[in-house]
Amino acid sequence: MQCVSAARTGRFDRTQVPRTFDAHARAYDKLVASNPGYHEHLRMSARRMGLQNGGSGLRLLDLGCGTGASTAALLDAAPEAEITAIDASSEMLNQARRKTWPSRVRFVQGNVDELDRIKLTGPYDGIFAAYLLRNLGDTNAALRSFRTLLRPGAPLAVHEYSVRDSMRSRMLWTTVCWGVIIPLGRIRSGSADLYRYLWRSVLEFDGVEALTARMRATGFDDVMVSTVPGWQQHIVHTFLGRSPGGQPDPVEAVTPPEGVDITKDG
Repeated sequence: MQCVSAARTGRFDRTQVPRTFDAHARAYDKLVASNPGYHEHLRMSARRMGLQNGGSGLRLLDLGCGTGASTAALLDAAPEAEITAIDASSEMLNQARRKTWPSRVRFVQGNVDELDRIKLTGPYDGIFAAYLLRNLGDTNAALRSFRTLLRPGAPLAVHEYSVRDSMRSRMLWTTVCWGVIIPLGRIRSGSADLYRYLWRSVLEFDGVEALTARMRATGFDDVMVSTVPGWQQHIVHTFLGRSPGGQPDPVEAVTPPEGVDITKDG
């Protein structure tokens, strides 16, 4: 997110992301609930991790958990797992903690850019990072830190917007942001700064080809990407990778970097 002054100049300061989320935390769940498919797409990405046996015996990380939507999706895919959910925004975490969770789920405040300060005890059996990477200061450093926390062969699922490779996706994203998301965000919260940042940060983030290459370069194996159905097809994607070693589990059909959706017939 960005501060208001940054929004007016068209630039943003990623160090202000947690503070801006704090300001919008109370309205956040209502806003995302108006997005068709938002929660189902998170569940889809979590299922694509291929977690076995309902997550029994697994220790999972949900990085950038916000108000807990991604945590709920991970819990849906692995209801028996132990889940540690982390976010830098204290107010978003307050909203998450107000919800009902099993005792196996715990919420921790911390900046994902500085995971070493959180003192996590790995290795973990999977990491879910939804709408997180484009908000971090050093994407490569973040991905390397994720890899070191995973046991050999364990999955990373990055659920993220990526439109840079497709003019059609960029145009649709801009149209929806300025026609729906930004005005609705202003109505719901009294400010549009967060949602202008959302629009711009997505446009400036890695394309599908760049992010898959980045994941390989930072040490992940079996890197692949799938998109989601609905209006966000080729806008929201699941980027999957695995820590080196171990045996990969079967995953769903994938969308190659050129953006041809092979999950559709014909």
